Amino acid sequence: MKKILLLLTFCLGLVSTLRAELKLPAIFGDHMVLQQKQSNPVWGWDTPGTKVTVTFSGQTKSATAGKDGRWEVKLDPVNANATPQMISIAGTTKRDIQDVLVGEVWMCSGQSNMGFQLNSDWNGDIEAAASDLPNLRLIKVPNVGTQEPQTDFKGEWKESNAETARGFSAVGFFYGRYLHNILHVPVGLIDNAWGGSAAEAWMRRSSLEGDVQFKQLMEDTVKREALFATTKAADDHEKAMAKWKQDVEKMKAAGLKPGQQLPRQPKSPQDWLKGNARPGNIFNGELLPTLGYGIKGVIWYQGESNASRAWEYAQLFAFMIEQWRKEWKQGDFPFYWVQLADYKPEKPEPSDSDWAELRESQTKTMKLPNTGQCVITDLGEGKDIHPKNKHDVAARLVRWALVKDYGMKFPYRSPEFKSLNIKGDKVTVTFDLFGSPTLRPFDVQDVIGFAVCGEDKVWQWAKGKLVASDKVELTCDKVANPIAVRYAWADNPVCNLFSNDGLPVTPFRTDNFKMTTEPNPAASQTTANKPK
Repeated sequence: MKKILLLLTFCLGLVSTLRAELKLPAIFGDHMVLQQKQSNPVWGWDTPGTKVTVTFSGQTKSATAGKDGRWEVKLDPVNANATPQMISIAGTTKRDIQDVLVGEVWMCSGQSNMGFQLNSDWNGDIEAAASDLPNLRLIKVPNVGTQEPQTDFKGEWKESNAETARGFSAVGFFYGRYLHNILHVPVGLIDNAWGGSAAEAWMRRSSLEGDVQFKQLMEDTVKREALFATTKAADDHEKAMAKWKQDVEKMKAAGLKPGQQLPRQPKSPQDWLKGNARPGNIFNGELLPTLGYGIKGVIWYQGESNASRAWEYAQLFAFMIEQWRKEWKQGDFPFYWVQLADYKPEKPEPSDSDWAELRESQTKTMKLPNTGQCVITDLGEGKDIHPKNKHDVAARLVRWALVKDYGMKFPYRSPEFKSLNIKGDKVTVTFDLFGSPTLRPFDVQDVIGFAVCGEDKVWQWAKGKLVASDKVELTCDKVANPIAVRYAWADNPVCNLFSNDGLPVTPFRTDNFKMTTEPNPAASQTTANKPK
């Protein structure tokens, strides 16, 4: 018995010794960048009750670890500094964070087009070779989907060079490089994008559950969770896998025909439960471990996975931005996004489009303060949802920050619909040019991409011509009395109207017809959370 008691005492002492250690999350590490000119939180863990002291740039801050071991201090604002400094943190043990710079910090979030790596860009090879920028710092958050709140992740800050940049977000890298070279300050980029992710996965689940406008979304989520947790779901997947394997073997034995592809492997119920579409999963697994870190703002490229629910996205996306700002406690920090590119086959006649509706929902979100959108309906590829020209995407995106956040003078905002005037069979559309001198049709003199309709709501292509610097006149032989106009309203619109500065006109519609993605109130089910 005495031996057992001695062993227990030793084990308890060992556990106590192991706990007596200062720990920091991965977001605080060597080569990190602090956001200039604002108070920056620094946090970590230590033995409960331990006083922790943080020293940096002539200032000393202290805090006491709480019952859960967590402590936090806030550093006073400092100006940009490219001279490496050290953050010293002392608690039960001591930790020195080396090579700390101060500059501009931006988070790069969204789905696969934000996660699209630099080495896959059209010029990725030479861009990577030109990425040796020691004061541009990169950190990547791995994809983790979970309903359990995470406090840390596996990752580390690295200097930009040919090896570290090639696997980083292409849009993020180009955006950060522009800021670094133009502002002449260090830049830190946090890449936490997850391909195929849905917007609802990026939010705290309880916030969605607490808002009545997402009642149906969350009810459907609970039903799906219950279904995927059943033995039947597991059995069905096992049968589907067996059939899939047989089909693949048969196709291989017969030989694949030109252009023929093997069927996709059936997804397991666990793929969704631990994946990038379940509400709260990415928030808990990726965002939460970095939440509160001092940032200037966020750039976002996402929406493809929510296109089938474009009507809902108008509420969901705005809600997400508001929730992030609330969670971060940094006020209305800048939030800029990329509108969906042109994608899928071009259609010969005007038609409805969920991608067009998603673009409209993105445009509506600009009602929030400190937001901005870059339009790229000319940069996509009909056959590829991942267009390879990410440089021009970032160049348009960074204009918003350079103008709105750093006080520079550049063309930055795509022309937008302003007003409509109808006289008989002629329609005149006026645009807000946001400082650009004039509109400019690309490639040909005619303005392409407009459609009009009459009371029958049947859309017909219209012939357009520029009649003033900000006005386009439309006529259509098939519509004698037009009532509404649409521009670039398609998955893959054929359109050619730009500002003279090279920014494409924002897609729009003047009608208020019911959207194809708007749920039917009478229906008992919704397309929310429909498997993709």
